[in-house]
Amino acid sequence: MKLVTSIFLFSFIVCVNSQVWFRESLDFLDQARQGAGDMWRAYRDMREANYKNSDKYFHARGNYDAAKRGPGGAWAAEVISNTREFLQGGSFGRNVEDSMADQEANRWGRSGKDPNHFRPKGLDPKY
Repeated sequence: MKLVTSIFLFSFIVCVNSQVWFRESLDFLDQARQGAGDMWRAYRDMREANYKNSDKYFHARGNYDAAKRGPGGAWAAEVISNTREFLQGGSFGRNVEDSMADQEANRWGRSGKDPNHFRPKGLDPKY
């Protein structure tokens, strides 16, 4: 009888823990999805604004908005930012300085600091 009771309690604990894990995983994935949307929105706004010296602001803003979603959003922002810089060839060649500045703006935004630090004068207030 003690064995049956022990197995039942063990199964119950495992079941409850797996439900918590599953729910947290879904939350993480939802945050990542929303964070990717924030990054896309910042990119779209940057292209639409087409304003000189505004790219660092949009990098910081996209990462800031995504990271506010939670750990999943911050993860998505980091993966997207790193991938973008790698594909643009910022890890080598003459783009190294610009890539490093972009990555600094990315980290600034993900850390929760105000992205307006990078906002250029004259940028339309709607951004």
